[in-house]
Amino acid sequence: MKKKTVGDLVEFFKTDKDIQQQIVKWHTIEPKKADFSCIPHTVHPKLVQALNEKGIGQLYTHQEEAYRLIRNGHSVTAITPTASGKTLCYNLPVVQTILENPSARALYLFPTKALSQDQKTELNEWLDLADASITCYTYDGDTPANIRQKVRRAGQIVITNPDMLHSAILPHHTKWVSLFENLQYIVLDELHIYRGVFGSHVANVIRRLKRICAFYGSSPQFICTSATIANPKELAQNLTGEKMELIDQNGAPSARKHFVFYNPPIVNQQLNVRRSATLEVRKLAGLLLKQKIQTIVFAKSRVRVEIILTYLQELVKNELGPKSIRGYRGGYLPTQRREIEKGLRNGDVYGVVSTNALELGVDIGQLQACIMTGYPGTIASAWQQAGRAGRRQGEALILMVASSSPLDQYVIKHPEYFLDTSPETARINPDNLVILLDHLKCAAFELPFTIEEEFGEHNLEELLDYLVEERILHRSKDKWHWMNDAFPAHNISLRSASQENVIIIDQTETAYHKVIGEMDRFSAMTLLHDEAIYLHQGTQFQVEKLDWEEKKAYVREVDIDYFTDANLAVSLSVLEEDKTKQNDRAVISYGDVSVRAMATIFKKIKFDTHENIGSGPIHLPEEELHTSSSWFTLKEELHELSEDRIEQGLIGTAHAMQAIIPLHVMCDPQDIQLVPQIKATHNHLPTLFVYDRYPGGIGLSEKVFEIGITILKEALLLVENCQCFHGCPSCIGTEPHAKSAKKDAMQIMTLFTEALEGDQLES
Repeated sequence: MKKKTVGDLVEFFKTDKDIQQQIVKWHTIEPKKADFSCIPHTVHPKLVQALNEKGIGQLYTHQEEAYRLIRNGHSVTAITPTASGKTLCYNLPVVQTILENPSARALYLFPTKALSQDQKTELNEWLDLADASITCYTYDGDTPANIRQKVRRAGQIVITNPDMLHSAILPHHTKWVSLFENLQYIVLDELHIYRGVFGSHVANVIRRLKRICAFYGSSPQFICTSATIANPKELAQNLTGEKMELIDQNGAPSARKHFVFYNPPIVNQQLNVRRSATLEVRKLAGLLLKQKIQTIVFAKSRVRVEIILTYLQELVKNELGPKSIRGYRGGYLPTQRREIEKGLRNGDVYGVVSTNALELGVDIGQLQACIMTGYPGTIASAWQQAGRAGRRQGEALILMVASSSPLDQYVIKHPEYFLDTSPETARINPDNLVILLDHLKCAAFELPFTIEEEFGEHNLEELLDYLVEERILHRSKDKWHWMNDAFPAHNISLRSASQENVIIIDQTETAYHKVIGEMDRFSAMTLLHDEAIYLHQGTQFQVEKLDWEEKKAYVREVDIDYFTDANLAVSLSVLEEDKTKQNDRAVISYGDVSVRAMATIFKKIKFDTHENIGSGPIHLPEEELHTSSSWFTLKEELHELSEDRIEQGLIGTAHAMQAIIPLHVMCDPQDIQLVPQIKATHNHLPTLFVYDRYPGGIGLSEKVFEIGITILKEALLLVENCQCFHGCPSCIGTEPHAKSAKKDAMQIMTLFTEALEGDQLES
């Protein structure tokens, strides 16, 4: 089979019977021509010449619109697909301004170091072509100490990430006077990444940044760019606190794309278990790579990346050689990553297996095919990954290969949901009290607070006085000063709402103990208790000691044939009901809850056979979490169902909803938790709680309250359409203990949907 082009392989995929049987939908996106605008006459001749040398004689319409709005003093948010030239939306006005006024400064924020390096390289190439003597530096953890002073003093464009801004730039603002006095532009790239806890932290970092700019007399414009999400303007305004102009008409061209939804064959009809997605990806990627079709394979975890990479290198080593297929993930050295990116651009590397590290806008040239091992978790991410193929010209083939997980099975069986639905809403809650207090400490360390200042929506005086009581601040008339010895930013992680994460310390080598990770306290109770088997990047570690007081888990590498699973006893009580919608048959409520959890026992489970080969007690104190929750209650009498069957139905419903909620709320599945109660403590009725797994909540369960009926309907569809007989891990979450498990879950969901939809809910 001598196939050479994507077009040839498209024909092969369409005619091969084995492959055709597994294709659920074949969707072709037709090519689109570019919409151009002239380069504005105000652009410096040097920049016009540099653009011409790169083959750019005109701008896309969205690039020209961004330039015009930014130069007229507006803050903007540009939302266009992958590889549509978003970089020029901010580079052109920023560089033009610095050429006109060399004292002007710009701060570029990227969510990853790899992206920062890539953007710096691209910008420097362009500046060299323009013969423009503008200094552009990255400032991150890899920046050598001897260069840092130069960056602080002379960097006209400083490229960094939110973590570095939070812990290394803002607390030392007195060393950055020339940047803050002259800061004209702040660029926030990949805006859609800033959601949930991370986004809520970053919004507060930007509040601190604006506060310091005001102190030094500057008032910068914001330039945001994003992949496709439902609420880009709202998210940008919530993050920056500035009024935004939205640019959403994409002028860039795109090639023809074939988007294929592929479901592996069923190997166990009873339990609806399918052939491993990893093995199917190996087969499909092998077909493409053997024809020298440049292919990117996305996998969800670092471990999965390494497994698929090993498979593919073995599969095509004779045709292409081992160096032609590479892995790409966090943990690789920067030089290694640059080498892989260069190999992809110049064609030496035919295949790359990556985590979502390559989902963001790193330039890796023209790839012809993209394979996703499972649904990436959000529509926005899936389109980002698909955008990696066919970036310039020619046809592109995109394959989404489903696993047996409920989320994957729902998306693969409802391709119209994926293709027709606008991407998810990104939600943040900068005024979450836990997060806000952390940043008030940091802000007070940076500059004293005055009584007329604002910082978020809460009563600032009350919060600052609370920090005075805690002996962190000192009040002097109408000013609050930092008085603690500690340096607050170092102890605050932007990726977590709770600062009391458990640090995991590897003590395999006696003389060389090293920190290999961290985990939130709730998860640590079941995953890091004494004797637990902890998996890290495919390596097994046994927990030798969990020091709960010091929040440290000491682990040692082991090689054993079992894993551990712990039971967590969870009790949940309602503290306050803020909103409610109800009728005679059902209620949906939203408010504050207290979740108490206690790890009780753990089991040792053998790999492959899943036999229970031992158990032991867990001695840890009870943990309490105050958070926000929505809850669904059935008022109807369920006479025909026994308590066991009601419980079984609620558990199945919870599992199906757990799969559907991340589709609508743009969160990771572990950001929310569901707790079913046959007789809830506050109303003695069958109730299902959905709560945010972060102290104070970050707005996820509030969104569930708003769209609860949609979530229930889709959860019911997921279970109805599952091909198992009595329930399985792909629909109701477990292998059924009773033959009625699937039926019971469907009955509970039907009752909920009919009750909530049948009569008008009253708020």
